[in-house]
Amino acid sequence: MKIVIINSGSSSIKYQLINMPTNEVICSGMIDRIGLETSNLSYVTHAVKIEEVLPIPNHKVGLEKIAQLLMSDEVGVIKSTSEVIAVGHRVVHGGSTFSNTVRIDSDVKAKIQQLCDLAPLHNPAHLEGILVAESIFAEAEQVAVFDTAFHQTIPAVAYKYAIPNALLTENKIRAYGFHGTSHKYVSEKSIAYLKSVGKPYGNCITIHLGNGCSITAVKDGKSVDHSMGFSPSNGLIMGTRSGDVDQSVLFYLVNSLGYTLDEVNTLLQKQSGMLGLTGYSDLRDIEAQAEVGNTECQLALAMNAYRIKKYIGSYTAVLNGLDAIIFTAGIGENSSNIRKLVCTDMDYFGIDLDQNKNEVRSKEIREINRGDAKVKILVIPTNEELEIANQVYELLLR
Repeated sequence: MKIVIINSGSSSIKYQLINMPTNEVICSGMIDRIGLETSNLSYVTHAVKIEEVLPIPNHKVGLEKIAQLLMSDEVGVIKSTSEVIAVGHRVVHGGSTFSNTVRIDSDVKAKIQQLCDLAPLHNPAHLEGILVAESIFAEAEQVAVFDTAFHQTIPAVAYKYAIPNALLTENKIRAYGFHGTSHKYVSEKSIAYLKSVGKPYGNCITIHLGNGCSITAVKDGKSVDHSMGFSPSNGLIMGTRSGDVDQSVLFYLVNSLGYTLDEVNTLLQKQSGMLGLTGYSDLRDIEAQAEVGNTECQLALAMNAYRIKKYIGSYTAVLNGLDAIIFTAGIGENSSNIRKLVCTDMDYFGIDLDQNKNEVRSKEIREINRGDAKVKILVIPTNEELEIANQVYELLLR
């Protein structure tokens, strides 16, 4: 059973063609830096590896390029779209409507559309991906897997805001949590790993660091608190999103500086975060600039790590102890510098980084803590696509 997985991030598309239930990856690839002139495209099969730098202005163009490669006479891996049984789509915001994986119909698309205001960098891209996939893979079942689902276990004490109760009961305003597909995958992998080495595994903190960033407190495999809330915009500092900000700033921007509400939304979603601090949204550019003495980039990196540290401290309190922290996603897996900044001066919590292990690059689960450290520091490559494929396959079997 061939399943295409489309995972659209705020500035990226990851994709895989997976044969289920064997989990054989027939094709995989990624487009990142979407919206820039120097977007990176990769396309990998058993027989070929293609890497290109080209302008990809938006997600629609990126998805069309991926479809062309999949069905190319020269490098394609399918001859007909009828070979694909299903297309699994990562969808960031399911609100209170979706807590499970669902088959996509007109009603589901309408509800995803309604939630675009709460995830303006993501849900529109997901919906575009669904529409493009429907036109290309017309015979395939379209399935949505929601990032909010893993966080349904967060208790009311954590997800409820201190605002009038009617806003929750009538308007469903609460913290939902995001990046759930990734947090679920790496937390399960961490538990299995810690069991295999005979270490405690009940209390973990998973740290997803990409263009979008979030952190989750996980107790006995279940999400109990999370940095993002009603929308995927608060919490950690991100590529273009501010993360936590005093709500009074919004009123000051509107009432005193003359911003419209749309301008404030654009400012906080697309012009803030690392971009607002440095002029760059991609961490690779920021780290390169920091190395040559750019003080704005150096400060932004320090602020980024400082915010993560604050959440580690608060979640250690929530969990009443800590067995492991897990770094994952593009930055978490690849930036030894960010991991070093986060883990430095955290020995009170039992977090003790091994500098040599931290510099090693690998696609496998690895420890980067000192051997006698109380808390395991793990780097676990996320595989949202495989997690989505498993959930799609399980749905099709029902």
